[in-house]
Amino acid sequence: MEDGKSHTRTHTSQDVGRDVETGKTPHRASASQSEYNIPDSYANVPELEEIAPIPSRDERQLRPTPSLEEDRALEHEYSGNEEARRRASRALGEQPETEKPKPGGVSRLATEIYTISYLILFALLGTLARLGLQALTFYAGAPISFSSVWPNFAGSLVLGFLAEDRMLFRFEWGTPTYELQLLRAKEHNRLDEEAGRSGSERTVVDLAAAKKAHMTTKKTIPLYIGLATGFCGSFTSFSSFIRDIFLALSNDMLVPDADGTSIPRNGGYSFMALLAVVITTISLSLSGFFVGAQLALALEPFTPSLPYAFTRRILDRVAVFLAWGAWIGAILLSILPPDRFSNQGAAETWRGRATFALVFAPLGCLGRFYASLYLNGYFPSFPLGTFAVNIFGTAVLGMAWDLAHASVGGVISCQVLQGIEDGFCGCLTTVSTWVAELSALRIRHAYRYGGISVLTALACMVAIMGGLRWSDGLSPLSCKH
Repeated sequence: MEDGKSHTRTHTSQDVGRDVETGKTPHRASASQSEYNIPDSYANVPELEEIAPIPSRDERQLRPTPSLEEDRALEHEYSGNEEARRRASRALGEQPETEKPKPGGVSRLATEIYTISYLILFALLGTLARLGLQALTFYAGAPISFSSVWPNFAGSLVLGFLAEDRMLFRFEWGTPTYELQLLRAKEHNRLDEEAGRSGSERTVVDLAAAKKAHMTTKKTIPLYIGLATGFCGSFTSFSSFIRDIFLALSNDMLVPDADGTSIPRNGGYSFMALLAVVITTISLSLSGFFVGAQLALALEPFTPSLPYAFTRRILDRVAVFLAWGAWIGAILLSILPPDRFSNQGAAETWRGRATFALVFAPLGCLGRFYASLYLNGYFPSFPLGTFAVNIFGTAVLGMAWDLAHASVGGVISCQVLQGIEDGFCGCLTTVSTWVAELSALRIRHAYRYGGISVLTALACMVAIMGGLRWSDGLSPLSCKH
């Protein structure tokens, strides 16, 4: 208005809390006015990136969102600027503003305790959900003859819902900021219509910036971190996906209740089976991610909002005791199961199926979380942390599979190995995060990242499982369930 060229009034940076120096909405608590003291490194966790499955809520527009590479570059620049400010403050003998405790806020230690507790709790729940869904969908005569596909689809769907949802954490830190921006936009439109304004004279409220600010704020909430990283990451399993590719390639993918034999087939059919597993899993997981985002929009009028006071003052504290208590309970059930001393001779199949998996599940989930913190920021176009845990978890699963099928040890050792496969490897590796990264990367980088991930993991599985399969053969499990 001062230069006489435009009469448009825009509500942007001040309303949504953008960092005017970097142009990015900060992740840390002090910058976004959150009560949790979130470390800067949490921004490297893939589920906490600015990944928007649906760029614009207006179906008539296709506004592009920043790619994952651009978002991480901005985050790296912001973190570098913050670290420089902290060093300068310490050199002057001052305490940096970002490290000063906030009145009534949550300390850095308490924030990390809440986050770790939620990760443990939802790792247990995600593992149970994966095992339960596999039991429901993997049966004789199933239309899809491998067990990993439906948990990968369902976990990706839940992550897509959480990424796009704006209702569960609507109150953010006690105030529905995004909803207020929507109401402000409607009010300005009404006033503009009453005043007869049109074109450049109309007041503009930057709803895209408001959406981004809301997404950034909710991703500093430990409960959201537990749901997205803990539950969805543990619900899906990249190592099981690669295992099914190898079993399709080696013609060892047997349906439940099979007699342990398979019909011989040539290499061409085995290659087609390999392609079927790859294409089915990736396409269903990607579609699940976008379907979940569309469901978040469709169900928005019916989605409840979590009360701020309940989440902050009650649920956080309860989650600490519930998570650690459930984990300790799983350990005790594995050591002293009620049917261990049964005289009926019944097989202890339930323990190998569930409790040992629950013992190892939190270790895998926490390993994936911290690997993302320290590794994902190195190469913006190639999420190194997710790649590392997926490859390492696949290798561990291959070794556990070999030991379990090598006729060594008894029932207990077989159950422990299955617990490592379902619990540790299942929670360490993830498909939901992987497909979210594929959807956010630039197309060329997405194909490169996805292709290298699958080929490297499959090469590890062929080297590990193939050595036993094509030399001594795979023996039946002593703890078959």
